[in-house]
Amino acid sequence: MTIDSSDVRSHGNEQIMNAVAILQRSEDRRKVFEEIYRGKNGKTSAEIASKIKMDKIRVLQETGVLCKSQLIAKQKVKGKLLFFRVDYFSLHKDRILRLAVSKKAREEFETKVRGKATNIVIKLPLPRKTIDIQHLTIDDIDSFKKVGEVQLAKDRENLPILEEVFQKGLQKIIGEQGEFKDWGGEGDDLYSTRLILNGKRIPTAFGLKGRGTTGKLTPKKLGKQGDQIQRLFRSPAEVFIIQYWDQIGESVCEQMKMFATAKSVLEGRKIFFGEIDGQDTLRLLQAYANFFGETLNGS
Repeated sequence: MTIDSSDVRSHGNEQIMNAVAILQRSEDRRKVFEEIYRGKNGKTSAEIASKIKMDKIRVLQETGVLCKSQLIAKQKVKGKLLFFRVDYFSLHKDRILRLAVSKKAREEFETKVRGKATNIVIKLPLPRKTIDIQHLTIDDIDSFKKVGEVQLAKDRENLPILEEVFQKGLQKIIGEQGEFKDWGGEGDDLYSTRLILNGKRIPTAFGLKGRGTTGKLTPKKLGKQGDQIQRLFRSPAEVFIIQYWDQIGESVCEQMKMFATAKSVLEGRKIFFGEIDGQDTLRLLQAYANFFGETLNGS
């Protein structure tokens, strides 16, 4: 089964170029696209993940992008969410994939249609019922309510303390007495069900970046393979927080939002996510100085 879309067909070569631009950015996206276009029947995210040996959350992340770009369609059939190919792109699938991986082929194709292309904005949001996410700041979390009393001193230098010491102080704040060992392959540095949000305890996963990381935080600095955010969202938590001693790049926030969206769709529940950057880390240290002791001086 394919989905007919006359609106997509009407844009001709421009839509091919748009599809290529979207697919060339990600090898995973191309794999998901190609699998959906293999055969005529719709496929679930689990079926796609099994076929191409990819994490289901990653598959949902990429199907979300493909749906919003109208490169694929989705439909509920007998209670299952299925992803389908689109008629127009089905006709041009081979050309699109070839252009997506070949810069030379793209240049030749773009030369032929140059002057004819127009900017097209396609919006196809996922139904609100399937997505329930919320971005948090440190001021939104009940467990950190004392932070609201802190006005950051302009001349105060933010000196990172040992990650282990910061983690223990964080555990004291939220009342978590468990032991958590950093072995490099974990999904989170701290998992707790004792964080209070909106007056209720809620499972939370923290990803902490210590003073060994410098400069603006980007996804590639999160884990040896740049996959720490992905591993973080494998935790059975509902709140996901990245903490760092300096500026957190927009790309980190964007990636967290995408994984939160995928997890919400996959698990059918509300997911919270947020970041604690250098300024908010310093506010936390000042507000709860008694939990960090002399380490507030940067030792």
